Amino acid sequence: MDYRKKTVVASVTGLTLEGMDIMFISFAMSLIIAEFHIDLATGGLISSITNIGMLLGGIVFGILADKYGRVKVFTYTIILFAVGTALTGLATSIEQVYVFRFIAGIGAGGEYGIGMALVAEAWPKNKQGRASSYVSVGAQYGVILAALLSAIILPTLGWRALFFVGVLPVIFAFIVRKNLDESPEWLAAQKMKKTAKADKGKLLQLFENPRTTCTTLALVLMATVQIAGYNGLMIWLPSMLQKSQGLSVSGSALWTISTAVGMIIGMLTFGRIMDRFGAKRAYGLFLLASACAVFLYASATGAVMVLVGGAIVGFFSNGMFAGYGALIGSLYPVEIRSTATNTIFNIGRAVGGFSPILVGYILQSYDMKVAMLYLAGLYCISFVVMLTVKRANAQKVTEAVA
Repeated sequence: MDYRKKTVVASVTGLTLEGMDIMFISFAMSLIIAEFHIDLATGGLISSITNIGMLLGGIVFGILADKYGRVKVFTYTIILFAVGTALTGLATSIEQVYVFRFIAGIGAGGEYGIGMALVAEAWPKNKQGRASSYVSVGAQYGVILAALLSAIILPTLGWRALFFVGVLPVIFAFIVRKNLDESPEWLAAQKMKKTAKADKGKLLQLFENPRTTCTTLALVLMATVQIAGYNGLMIWLPSMLQKSQGLSVSGSALWTISTAVGMIIGMLTFGRIMDRFGAKRAYGLFLLASACAVFLYASATGAVMVLVGGAIVGFFSNGMFAGYGALIGSLYPVEIRSTATNTIFNIGRAVGGFSPILVGYILQSYDMKVAMLYLAGLYCISFVVMLTVKRANAQKVTEAVA
């Protein structure tokens, strides 16, 4: 296996394990709530605290990876979220669950951007989109893996045993450390790094001039919309469909699988479109298609239309997730690439994570059509913002999005 394939395998596996770790909470939530005698809001705080940990971990580990190396820090993030996950199984109070999920979030938040930076630095520009899409699909693999493990472990061994499985990524971390060399591009940049540049704070370089600041803010907003749309759809749509279409729980589960399959195909397709036609055309197509698909989906009727429509919505709305690693990696120099990827996407994840609250309020006060109109509006806003990215950072951005 050559170096390029090794970076993809390592990053895909890392994101799969991260996705598995995050979904464990979703499957075990009802059991945790019952054991600690807490209400739904207190249980929901677990995810919010995890997102805060991801934001902190993304920034800190992104800076460390840019300074000390991708592979070394990548393995540390995997070990940290593995340990945090395993410790969750030992929690004796909800407060301890919060602490351990925060630790797991720190590790998970750091892993994403470093893996994407490794891939961006290993693959040529005309193939970075598809390489990024291969990695992004890992999160969906993690969802499937978590579902399978939960179905096997929860009924017999309970929720604590499920989290003990989280220690397994430690083994993967040691395999990565032993078999994956440091990024040649990062090593070359370290040798050429100028003292004046090294003295600047990594985060400050994301805002060092008006054009770079506009680029950073635009990408943060696009990432926020990406996460807000995904969370709003995946968390609320199954219950929406149960109510509006009279679907059973098993029927809504089938919708979830259909939508996830659409997402995976969408990611793999988006990467190739991005490589061939450029980021601007790829995002423009998928953002507008997402807005239309979500808006029209509110009028879907019948089991077949609901399933097919869910796959189409998933194809466009989450297909774009595949491009952010390649896009962000192409807009920032190697010395701040991990910092930029982790900071931008984890801010989007933290802010976009509140979208289900707003969707829930809309559903409570209005109806499904208004909720879908809100989601469609988000994609339209992201489309307008995406058009400004080219003007935000002159030559670099022009090359990336042209």
